[in-house]
Amino acid sequence: MSEKLTITRPDDWHVHLRDGDMLKAVAPFTARQFGRALIMPNLDPPVRTVEQAMAYRGAILETVPDGTPFDPKMSLFLTDDTSEDEVRAAARCEHVLGFKWYPAGATTNSATGVTRASHIMGTLECMAENGVVLQIHGEVTDSHVDIFDREALFIEQVLVPIHREIPELRLVLEHITTTEGVDFVRDSNRNIAATITPQHLLYSRNEIFKGGIRPHLYCLPVLKRESHRLSVLQAAVSGNPSFFLGTDSAPHPRNHKESACGCAGIFSACTAIEFYAEIFEGMEHLDRLEDFSSHFGADFYGVDRSSQKAVLDKKPQEIPPSIECGHISLTPLMAGESLSWTFAGTR
Repeated sequence: MSEKLTITRPDDWHVHLRDGDMLKAVAPFTARQFGRALIMPNLDPPVRTVEQAMAYRGAILETVPDGTPFDPKMSLFLTDDTSEDEVRAAARCEHVLGFKWYPAGATTNSATGVTRASHIMGTLECMAENGVVLQIHGEVTDSHVDIFDREALFIEQVLVPIHREIPELRLVLEHITTTEGVDFVRDSNRNIAATITPQHLLYSRNEIFKGGIRPHLYCLPVLKRESHRLSVLQAAVSGNPSFFLGTDSAPHPRNHKESACGCAGIFSACTAIEFYAEIFEGMEHLDRLEDFSSHFGADFYGVDRSSQKAVLDKKPQEIPPSIECGHISLTPLMAGESLSWTFAGTR
């Protein structure tokens, strides 16, 4: 009889579902495993208002198979021009949990993001006053800054001063990749949290160039050196409630990844919780997976923990080399490799 692991149904606090045919292709994977997910707003054009977010949420729910309980939570795209009225509208909407700060040009569809922190200080103060969470892609985008230093410099030059000036602002430093990111979250007050992806737990930057360039391991923030990976790994399994699950699953068609100028993003949604189970078991902290994946994020965002359970079997599975969704071909994380855990469903 196979070993089973039963945990509270997990939540994904950072995921990209895109729109159109891609949304139809990938949303069912997230809805299958996660009871809730925080949906990123960097569409083209981006999701800037509560009204737009509710329309997008409706489109997401239309892709979810009948009988699958799934609650998409929305983040709005923060710009230099985001109004305080929109912040207050977000605070009143149970389905909107915050605003996403993309520095202009930092990643996919972020050209109209925030250009300078000084332009949004009034908006951030309004968010703090109304209890609205700020989600941050924490990288500077100056062309002279080495890509491997962008997170650390953002924390030092932007985030620390903001936290000092508005300590009551609740914020999540998304997809942390560095020792500096871990230290900032761990040493700050309880208004600061971070999400952690499977790829930043599994790989260092060396893997991108193992046997040649591996475009399906290119994401932003980019993978870092091994010492940073180990710092993030220790944070994930530490039992510290400020660190919780956010896959940053970000699908692109295979031909867009395998091109002369490949897109940034790793698709992990098809076997997301299994990745984390494998990682936590490898660190001999499988007992802490439930808190990380199912409790800490819900507690930080002030929503009820799921009343459902998710079941994983200690049964090997092979990740397919590609996933075909109509005319869209996706290459998942660890394509063609095997995992020792298999998601067995919810109850």
